[in-house]
Amino acid sequence: MAELSISKERLNYTIDLLVTMAVEEISAFTGNDSKEVLADFLASKTGKALYDETTKLWWTGPSYIAEMYLEEIALKQ
Repeated sequence: MAELSISKERLNYTIDLLVTMAVEEISAFTGNDSKEVLADFLASKTGKALYDETTKLWWTGPSYIAEMYLEEIALKQ
């Protein structure tokens, strides 16, 4: 069976969409402004891991990504 090939453009679009959905979920959970959450998310280990294709984190979905980020910031506090 051939490996599924996804164009770089399509993968980046998918990741951007996952970021948007995860940030909305995080914002709703924390009550923080989504623009503030987005900036913090993109600078986080979770955000960086999401854009690293080798982690395959983008396969997991927005709720898992949001939980992962919330756990990361809880550990920092």
